Amino acid sequence: MNILRTAACLLALVAVSPGAEVWSGVDRIVAIGDVHGDYQQFIQLLEDADLVNDQLQWIGGQTHLVQTGDVPDRGPDTRKILDLLMDLEKQAKKAGGYVHALIGNHEAMNIYGDLRYVIPEEFASFATPKSPQLLQREFRNHVATLDPQPADIEVYRAQWDQQHPPGYMEHRAQFSPTGKYGRWIAKHNIVIKINDSVFLHGGIGPKYATFAIKDLNRLALAELRDRSKIEGGIVIDPEGPLWYRGLALHPESSEKAHLETALANLDAKRFVIGHSVSAGTVFPRFGGRVLMIDVGMSKYYGSRRACLLIEKGVAFAIHRGKKIEIPTQGGLALLPYLEKAAMLDPEPSPLTTTINQLEAAKKRQPR
Repeated sequence: MNILRTAACLLALVAVSPGAEVWSGVDRIVAIGDVHGDYQQFIQLLEDADLVNDQLQWIGGQTHLVQTGDVPDRGPDTRKILDLLMDLEKQAKKAGGYVHALIGNHEAMNIYGDLRYVIPEEFASFATPKSPQLLQREFRNHVATLDPQPADIEVYRAQWDQQHPPGYMEHRAQFSPTGKYGRWIAKHNIVIKINDSVFLHGGIGPKYATFAIKDLNRLALAELRDRSKIEGGIVIDPEGPLWYRGLALHPESSEKAHLETALANLDAKRFVIGHSVSAGTVFPRFGGRVLMIDVGMSKYYGSRRACLLIEKGVAFAIHRGKKIEIPTQGGLALLPYLEKAAMLDPEPSPLTTTINQLEAAKKRQPR
């Protein structure tokens, strides 16, 4: 049987329940956005936030670390990052802290078999001496199901090999519901709330503005357990929490009404989202009611370095190791904040374009 069909059958058999979804009374929260296989950048951010020492042991005490999904794809080190998160999850719990590893669209894609963004180096990290045998067996089983048979089996095999590099079979097994990573991912949530902040990967579209957190998690995990439910479901819905980009990209005027509805529904002050790459640091929208934390930290996006810190309710960016308070007003009020962050960047800063746009707008203002 094809390994993806095997995974789908197993998903239907494995029962997974989300863990706790709401926390209160947390003094210190660190949130890191999309990692996309960049182990070194992830480690650097953990050190910037005083969460690990140089032996990668948890020193964050009672801090809650939230990673908002998209650890996999585009980079080679997904496996190392997931292993580190698993270790830190245990260490943080012993220290009275917490590691929240949320499910992003790329975690879901790796589980249900959409592998468009898995690079050959990532598959290779799963390869073993048995990889050629596993691929040969899978190819034979695959060809046996074809009717008619390929006219030129060698050409067909070469094409098949392009899509099934060494490590492919092991990767799929590890991301199955009984595999190390698939099983661990499915123990987590897509949405959580800590104090007055709601954390999720993509955003909340109008369709889901009145849903409870427990229902968003229940629906998504049910679909990831049973692949037959994914089509038309929340996991692949453009308005769903894993994919929605409106809060990050649409004009604030068009999003304001449903944002206010969603925040009121969840009794929250802000959404913290990844998924959509910001201008180059933690970026506030809607007067700080939406904080974008996908700063493009992976090498694929330019190795930017920033994460979110919320201390006693006040939001800061930790930008290249320096703490900068995030303004609660938009527009020109962002200029000093962005300029401070840009001064910490190697030249040219990715923030330069946004700063220039704001400075041009400032010059156009009537005096």
